[in-house]
Amino acid sequence: MQLLKGQKVDITKGNNISDITFSFGWTTTNAQMGIDAAAFLLSERGICERDEDFIFYGNPVSQDGAVTHAAAAQGDKESLTVFLSRLPQQIARIALTLTIYEGEQLNHRMKDVSGPYVRLQNRQGGEELYRFDYGSDLTEETAIVVGELYRHNGEWKFSAVGSGFNGGLAALCVHYGLEVEGTGSAEVAAAAEAAVPAEPQQAAATDLPAVPPVEAEPAKNVLSSIDLRKRIVQFTLEKKQLTGVRARVGIVLDISGSMRNLYAAGVVQEVVERILAVAAKFDDNGSLDVWVYDNEFSRLPSVTERDFGQYVKTQILNNRSIHKFGRNNEPPVMEDVIRKYTKEDQEDTPVFIIFINDGGVLKLTRKVIMKAAVQPIFWQFVGIGYSDFEVLEGLDNMSGRIVDNADFVHLDRIEQVSDEELYDKLLNEFPHWLKAAKEKGIIRA
Repeated sequence: MQLLKGQKVDITKGNNISDITFSFGWTTTNAQMGIDAAAFLLSERGICERDEDFIFYGNPVSQDGAVTHAAAAQGDKESLTVFLSRLPQQIARIALTLTIYEGEQLNHRMKDVSGPYVRLQNRQGGEELYRFDYGSDLTEETAIVVGELYRHNGEWKFSAVGSGFNGGLAALCVHYGLEVEGTGSAEVAAAAEAAVPAEPQQAAATDLPAVPPVEAEPAKNVLSSIDLRKRIVQFTLEKKQLTGVRARVGIVLDISGSMRNLYAAGVVQEVVERILAVAAKFDDNGSLDVWVYDNEFSRLPSVTERDFGQYVKTQILNNRSIHKFGRNNEPPVMEDVIRKYTKEDQEDTPVFIIFINDGGVLKLTRKVIMKAAVQPIFWQFVGIGYSDFEVLEGLDNMSGRIVDNADFVHLDRIEQVSDEELYDKLLNEFPHWLKAAKEKGIIRA
């Protein structure tokens, strides 16, 4: 059934529906334009009572698991799934939104977006219940309240809103009672300043309660990017039954010549922060050990939540003692990793190494991995870019090891991979190695 702007429909009344998925789609002529779907979980007062009630790609799961965000399939772009039975009673409405990333700064507007829609589906059966095409009346706006899922007389209904906002995600956050940090993370700030709605949001009918004013509400701080990422890591650990596991975490960063642009663009700094969130959950000290290498290598000071902000710039790019942008040579840095954890800082705690490389790995790397199979170290190789990864792709076919101590994932554009997907891939093989290493006595059970 096609919905019209302002129309309201029953979701649960008379229907056997307990979980509903909202699948969003759109088309843009500008490949550089970023568009994101999000959900604000609102109380009777029409605001997010907690920062955690803002669900988006940087915070993809609500604390109770009732609302989840994910990349969509089958032609859709993103999806938000609501498990109605899990929603706490204090959640009265869920506002579903679409925003243009940094639309105000980049001058990207809704007039540059064509065919935005949302499909309402019964998650269990997959059948489409309703479809709402919206936005044809919008031009300069940078955000839309697409619709609202709300309680009415003990049932759930949906209102097709389609109202535009100026000010992007920041305006929506303020509108729903959240404060955007002026220098906060890109995940939660699509504009640097709060703006007012392009048009006042009105209840679509008498059975949808009006939103009371929220100007007097005390401001709340949006979670920092590292806090959000730690929550995603925790969710991943629970999914993979890794809660309570202690491990030392290290990252090895390729700094050969082909990586120069990724360092300059801030991609490597972002990678360090994303991996730091893993270390914060695994390591008692919450620190991430760091190496960089080209044809030489350097062991750097560990990074923590207190000092990660400019780590790549201060500790790597501005450090003249580090050899940079030469050719790649993996075995020496790998030997130093082994030396640190098995001789210098020998402990019973297992080691999880994330090895970032953009291709052209030396074949001798496989010999080091083979030799290191008896050590309490798991090597998670991450290939980025479009180069040759033949050596790393053959890791799973290496025979003769006491345990399979390495894995490889290829991510063409790691900066475009969501945190949820990244952590899922990074932690996919680690639990299998832990089990095998314990059975072989490599690490203590």
